[in-house]
Amino acid sequence: MFKVTPNPPDADPIPYDPSLEPQKIKEATDRAINFYLNPGSLKLSIPTRKSYKIFLVDPAVDEETLLVEACESLAAASDMARDIGDVVDHSQRRAMLMLHQVIMLSELMVNRVLDGRRLPH
Repeated sequence: MFKVTPNPPDADPIPYDPSLEPQKIKEATDRAINFYLNPGSLKLSIPTRKSYKIFLVDPAVDEETLLVEACESLAAASDMARDIGDVVDHSQRRAMLMLHQVIMLSELMVNRVLDGRRLPH
C-alpha cells in the first residue's frame, strides 16, 4: 500500500516567536529566581498597588443621620446575634450572647449620643 503523506509531515517544528528570544528568556528566568530566592533584591522594582476605596461614607451626610444609621445597623446585628445564639450549641451560644451584649451596649451608647443631640440648647 502506498502512503501519500511523508513521515513526519513537512512543517516547521516550532514557529518563530520573537518573545521567545534567548536573552528575554534568560532575563525572565533571572527575575523569577531572584523573586523566589532573593526577595529583597526586587522589592524596589515591584510597583506599589494603588489603594481603592470600596466603601465610602458620603461626606455630605450630617452626623445625626450617620448616628441613626449606625444605631439601626447595631440593632439589626443585635437581633441576628440573638437569633443565631438560639440555634447553636452551648459553647457557641455563650459566645453569640456575649456578642449580642456588646452590640446592644454599643447601640445604647449611640442612642445616648443621639438623645443628647436632640435636646434644645
